[in-house]
Amino acid sequence: MPKSYLRQSALAHLHLEAHAVEVAGDAGVDLCERPFRGQLVLRGDCTDNAFRDAVQQALGVTLPVEPNSVTNVDQVSVIWLGPDEWLVVVPDGHEQAIEQELREALAGIHFAVTDVGDSRAVIGISGPHARDVLKKGCSVDLHPRVFGPGQCAQTALARCHMLLHQVNQAPTYDIYVHRSFADYIWCWLEDAAQEFGLAIIAQAPGASAGARAPESEPVVPA
Repeated sequence: MPKSYLRQSALAHLHLEAHAVEVAGDAGVDLCERPFRGQLVLRGDCTDNAFRDAVQQALGVTLPVEPNSVTNVDQVSVIWLGPDEWLVVVPDGHEQAIEQELREALAGIHFAVTDVGDSRAVIGISGPHARDVLKKGCSVDLHPRVFGPGQCAQTALARCHMLLHQVNQAPTYDIYVHRSFADYIWCWLEDAAQEFGLAIIAQAPGASAGARAPESEPVVPA
């Protein structure tokens, strides 16, 4: 891990803070970078009660075992990646301590944990037309009756691999992409959002809350 004073986020060269506003206003879409999130890939046997209990002891959150689901407590989220793989997202600076806690809790149990925080960028998108923007480049059905808060999907956005997590009903989404694709995806999102009105939002490092308060989803006919 580089020294903290040398670190730059994946989108630092765009100087987004110079264009950011505190409130989205009437914009249909707001975007932000969520820099420097701690990210750990955890692997293990989810059918092993000892493994699940040890992970919950270390993280304070239940391990999600349902496909494409997310569990979270406070600022710790565990995102399902596969039957034996999860992404643990924690505040910046806490990843080493949490990795150590996992290693201690899982001692004697078959597992693997790897710090991948520097390999992925996270972009937040929110607002009443956030879903419409994502639909332009993503084949996953994002309709509220099939994809909602607490769900995730590994898919493609504009032909680029991404991990998508819906955070709340606003809707707010977190988009995880490999660092080398961050500039491309940001520019694609900016272009796709222009017709709806776009605001770039000031975002504290590692924060996951959207700039907008969650709104009630419309009732969807069966």
